[in-house]
Amino acid sequence: MGKKKGTKANPSSTDDFLQTLEDFTSKENWDKFFTLRGNDDSFEWYAEWPQLRDSLISLLRDSSSSSSSTSSPSSSATSPQILVPGCGNSRLSEHLYDAGFRDITNVDFSKVVISDMLRRNIRTRPEMRWRVADITNLQLADDSFDAVLDKGALDALMEPDVGTKLGNQYLSEVKRVLKPGGKFVCLTLAESHVLGLLFSRFRFGWTMTVHSIPQKRSNLKTYMVVAEKENSIALHEITSSFDLLSLDCNDSQASGMREALESENLIRRECNNGSDILYSDEDLKLGIKGDLAELSEGRRIKFTLGGQGSEFCYRAVLLDAQKQSEQFLYHCGVFLVPKARAHEWLFCSDEGQWQVVESSKAARLIMVFLDSSHGSASTEDIQKDLSPMVKHLAPRNDDDESRIPYMMASDGIKKRNTVHQVTSPMTGPVVIEDVVYESTANSANCSASLGDLPFRRLVFKRTESLIQSEALLVGDSDNVDQSKNASQSKRKGNRKRIQESNVCLRVSHDYLASSYHAGIISGFTLISSYLKNVESSGQMVHVVIIGLGAGLLPMFLQRCLPFFKVEAVELDPVMLKVARDYFGFSQNDRLKVHIADGIKFIQDIANSESSPEKASTVASQTQATCSNGNSAVSHVGSGNTTCADILIIDVDSADSSCGLSCPAADFVEETFLLSVKNALMPHGLFIVNLVSRSQAVKEMVVSRMKKVFDHLFCIELEDEDVNMVLFGLCSESGFNESDIDESAEVLKGLLECQRQEVKQSIIDAAKKLKCFQ
Repeated sequence: MGKKKGTKANPSSTDDFLQTLEDFTSKENWDKFFTLRGNDDSFEWYAEWPQLRDSLISLLRDSSSSSSSTSSPSSSATSPQILVPGCGNSRLSEHLYDAGFRDITNVDFSKVVISDMLRRNIRTRPEMRWRVADITNLQLADDSFDAVLDKGALDALMEPDVGTKLGNQYLSEVKRVLKPGGKFVCLTLAESHVLGLLFSRFRFGWTMTVHSIPQKRSNLKTYMVVAEKENSIALHEITSSFDLLSLDCNDSQASGMREALESENLIRRECNNGSDILYSDEDLKLGIKGDLAELSEGRRIKFTLGGQGSEFCYRAVLLDAQKQSEQFLYHCGVFLVPKARAHEWLFCSDEGQWQVVESSKAARLIMVFLDSSHGSASTEDIQKDLSPMVKHLAPRNDDDESRIPYMMASDGIKKRNTVHQVTSPMTGPVVIEDVVYESTANSANCSASLGDLPFRRLVFKRTESLIQSEALLVGDSDNVDQSKNASQSKRKGNRKRIQESNVCLRVSHDYLASSYHAGIISGFTLISSYLKNVESSGQMVHVVIIGLGAGLLPMFLQRCLPFFKVEAVELDPVMLKVARDYFGFSQNDRLKVHIADGIKFIQDIANSESSPEKASTVASQTQATCSNGNSAVSHVGSGNTTCADILIIDVDSADSSCGLSCPAADFVEETFLLSVKNALMPHGLFIVNLVSRSQAVKEMVVSRMKKVFDHLFCIELEDEDVNMVLFGLCSESGFNESDIDESAEVLKGLLECQRQEVKQSIIDAAKKLKCFQ
C-alpha cells in the first residue's frame, strides 16, 4: 500500500493496475487491484529488500523486549513480535521471515490479498500469521508488539481528499499495540501532510529518528521514520542520520522533508521552553500538562480532540476558571463555537475566552471550535460524537452523575428570510435578511401587549455576529402608535417578538432599531447650543459620516434634523446599491454619498483647510457665532473641502482578531485622529462607534483620543456589552457634565421625530454621557 497518485516506482507495465486504484482508502478498489495482479506477482511500492535489509535487521534485533541485544533472531523464543499493517502482496515479510524473524503478523483489509498471501506462504513459512482487518481499528491487545513495520500504509490512508481522520485513527492503534520500548518503523515518501501528522502524533514519550533509504530505480526517495516508545513523557527533538544541509533544495521531496523537520523541531523547542502549542488529547492523558482530574486555577491548554473511534476531529481549548468558587453552576461544560464566529476576538483571544468562561458559570470549560468538516452534522451529532471524549477531560467530581452541559452562542432568531445575497470584491459575501426574533421569557420588556415586529438586517459574512445595520419594517398603513413599543425591544443579541404581515413592508426611516445609533445622536447634546444657533439662523450644519452601511443613520438625520446637510463616505460601491435597493436610501440636496476612501477623504479636508486663509476664516466665523447667540455662519460648501461640524466614524473592521470589531484599526491611529481634528471646525464634534470586548483595546483607543481632543466623553450602552460610543470635542472651553440635562432638552426640541419614544430614547441616552477626566 501507499503508492500515491501520479508517482511511478516501477516500469509502465504497472500503469494498467494503478488505474484501478482511484481511491487508495477503498477496500473494493484494492480487492480489484489484487485480483487483477494475481497471487504470484508481488509489487513493491517503495524501496526493495536489498536497500532495506541491513537497516531493518539492525532495528528489529534491538526491538525484542524478551531477548538480549546479542541474541540471534533465528530462535522464535527470542524473535521480536512484529506487526505489518497494510501488508498487501509485498515480499517484505517473507524476506524478514527468511532472515530469522518468525513472529510476524500481517494485516490487510483486502480479503483477496490475504488469501493469496496465505496460500503462497502456508507451506514454506508456516509460522507467519495473516489476518483480514482494518488497520484503523485493529482487534489486537494493548502493548502486544515489539515493532510495527509500515511500508506505505500511512501514506495510503492520507489521501488529500480524505483528510487526517483515517491517519489519526491508524496512528492511535499503532501507539496502543506497541510495547514500551517498541518501535514504529514507517517507510514513507514523506509528503508534507503525512509528516505533519506523523511528527505531531509522536511527540511526548517517543524518540524519533529519520533515515534516508537509497533508491536505484526511482526518482522518489524513500524515508524511514523510526519512533521508539519510552516509559517517560519526555519531549525530544527529532534526529536524522543525514545532514539536513546536504539535502537538495531544488528537489521538492528533499526540501519538504527539511522544512518539516525544522518546523517540528522548532515546535518541540518552544514546547520545552513553555510556549503555548497545540497538544493532542492523547498528550493530555499522558499528563504532560498536569493531572487533568484536578482543577488548576487559570490553566489554559490548546489541544485537538478526535481520532480513534470518533466521527470528527476538533480544535479545542481547555480552561479552568481563574478563580475557583463554590458558586459555579457546572463542574465542567462544553462551549461550541461555530465556524462563522471562530475568528472573533471573544473566542480567539485569551482575554475573550476568559470572559466566556466567567459567563458560562463552569469551573472547567472546554471550548470546541467547529469548522467546514462539521458543516453537514447537526448539533446533536456533534454532541453525541464529543460526549465520550469530554467525559475523560472532566475534572474529578464527587457527583459521578453530574451533567456536562453543551452551550453555544445563539443569534436569537426565530424566523429568517434571506431577501438578497451579493458578493462584493471589497466586502465579500453580503446578506440582506428579514428576521423574526425569539421572545425573551424573562424580560420585563416582553409583555403580552408587545406587538411582534419585523426587522431587516444587513450582515457581512466576514463578521456574521456583528449586525451592520438593522431597520424596522412597517406597512404603509402603520401609524406611530402601532410600533411604539418597538423602542422597548433591544438590538442584536437580545430578542424581539414579531408577527408576519400580509401588507407590503417598507423600511422605517424615523425609527432607530440600533441602540448605538441613538447613542451617536445623543452626543449632539455636547454642541446643542451651537446647533440651536444654526437652526435659528436658517443655516446648515455640515455632517460627515464615514461608513454608509444600509444608509439608515444618514436618512434619519436628514429626516429628523432638517437643518443638517450630510455627506456619507463609502468605500464599497456595492453598499450604495444595497442601501438604495433594499433599505429605501435616496440622495437629495441635503444628503450626498461619496464613493471614496474615508481616511483619504478626511485627510483631504484637513489638508485643504490647513492654510492661513482657513485660520482667518475660522476665527471670524467662530467669533460671529459666539458673539451673537442668534446667528451662525454656514460651513457647507461644494465638494469635500469644507470643514465639518460633526464627523462620525461608523465602519466595521475586516479583521476583528486584533480585538476591534468597529472601527478598522486605521481609524483610531493617532495620525488619523490628528487629521480628524484638523478637518473639524473649532467647535466640532468627533464621534466614533467603538465595538470591542477587550477592555485593554478600549483603554488604548481612549488614551489615543485623549491625546488629540481637549475633552472626551463616552456612552456605554446598557443593552450592549461591547459597544461604546466616544465623543471628542475640539473646543477648549469644554462642556460640564452638570449642563447635560439642560443641553439634552435643547436637543430634544431640535429633533423632529414623529415617534416620541425614539426622541425620548435619544435624550435618555444623552443623560448617561460621562466625561473622561
